Amino acid sequence: MCSRPHHQRTWPSALLLMAWLALASAAQAAAPVTVLRLDGVIGPASADYVVAGIQRAAQLDAQLLVLQLDTPGGLDTSMRAIIKAILASPVPIATHVTPSGARAASAGTYMLYASHVAAMSPGTNLGAATPVQIGGAPGAPPEQPSDGEPPENEADGDAMSRKQVNDAAAYIRGLAQLRGRNAEWAERAVREAVSLSASEALQTEVIDYLATDLQDLLKQLDGKTLRTSAGERTLKTANASLDRYDPDWRVRLLAVITNPSVALILMMIGVYGLIFEFSNPGTGAGGVVGGICLLLALYSLQLLPVSYAGVALILLGLGFMIAEAFIPSFGVLGLGGIAAFVTGAVILFDTDVPGYGIPLALIGTLAVVSALLLFAIVSMALKARRQRLVSGDAELVGRLAPVTRIQANDPACGWVQLQGEHWQVVSPTPLHLGQRVRVVARRGLQLDVTAADAPPTEKR
Repeated sequence: MCSRPHHQRTWPSALLLMAWLALASAAQAAAPVTVLRLDGVIGPASADYVVAGIQRAAQLDAQLLVLQLDTPGGLDTSMRAIIKAILASPVPIATHVTPSGARAASAGTYMLYASHVAAMSPGTNLGAATPVQIGGAPGAPPEQPSDGEPPENEADGDAMSRKQVNDAAAYIRGLAQLRGRNAEWAERAVREAVSLSASEALQTEVIDYLATDLQDLLKQLDGKTLRTSAGERTLKTANASLDRYDPDWRVRLLAVITNPSVALILMMIGVYGLIFEFSNPGTGAGGVVGGICLLLALYSLQLLPVSYAGVALILLGLGFMIAEAFIPSFGVLGLGGIAAFVTGAVILFDTDVPGYGIPLALIGTLAVVSALLLFAIVSMALKARRQRLVSGDAELVGRLAPVTRIQANDPACGWVQLQGEHWQVVSPTPLHLGQRVRVVARRGLQLDVTAADAPPTEKR
């Protein structure tokens, strides 16, 4: 039997191997680049958005996730949730501070250091990462990095401030060492609140790339190899397709209700809705709307760093205003409630981070609305007090009524029609049919009356 030559048997295997390599190369080249856009203060909604975006990139087997960043800072808890997701991501993450004029201050600096690739556009800056505690009880960890100025001499600060600064400095130094970036400057950004421009950051090895826009960044990253939690990834980003991931309805709703101003407004609507429901039982609308708004406000407050003294003053003020609605004190309780509410709203969010304070204009508007409502309640109470009674004995006394019938054996006794009913009356003088009498007293089912005018003359 004749056998085929050896080189003829290897041709199919070689063709299959070449086809497999071509398909693998095409699949890798077709891997998309997921793009996220994060603007504004870092908060619970921001953390939820970034974490969901990283999960989406992993599900799509994206070769890179680009986080376009512009932030003044934010909450420490939200920032750390984002950084944990970045460090555990199987997809390389490039944080790009863009467009020109944007910044990665405070929490943004930590996120930039944690990313696999740190890039900035010309005309941007980063830094000012000194932590400042807001809300919380003594002994609690810092609630957010802030761009506030540190004390001139750190030793003069209290023990808690030193703990916060040391913890934040160690955290960002660890991120810098992990990514091979300038750890000395990172620690200065925490201890001295220094900042850098984009070009200076590139020169001092704080960032990796200076890119004008997204396409420029992808061209510079093409062919680079990055190490992630899932191993090394070689990028082919020059002509990669883009998968832009925008916040879904849940993230947008969370961003709205975690706004401190919105949380305060929801609280007021909730309280006033419940007041309306308790004042008019059975209407339903006030209770439903008020209950939903109050629960949303409480959910928002438990996600935000609040001052317990501010919450207590707001609740005290609302309690006083509710008491004024049910037990009118002619303004005393109401005015005290407004004063407590305004004071509590001012100190509710004690922070220097932009976006986590309540504007004084909003506080003043809510106080004016509460004052007008209180004035309306007091006015109705005073008006009701001055009104005459419309039922009972007090309403009968002084009323005029014509005599409709006279008792045959006693002309001083008779009947009148008053308030739709027939009453027996007794007069000190004889009564005449049609005569108008005035009620002076009531004794059970009998009225004492006196003549209100002269008896009518009889026609002959």
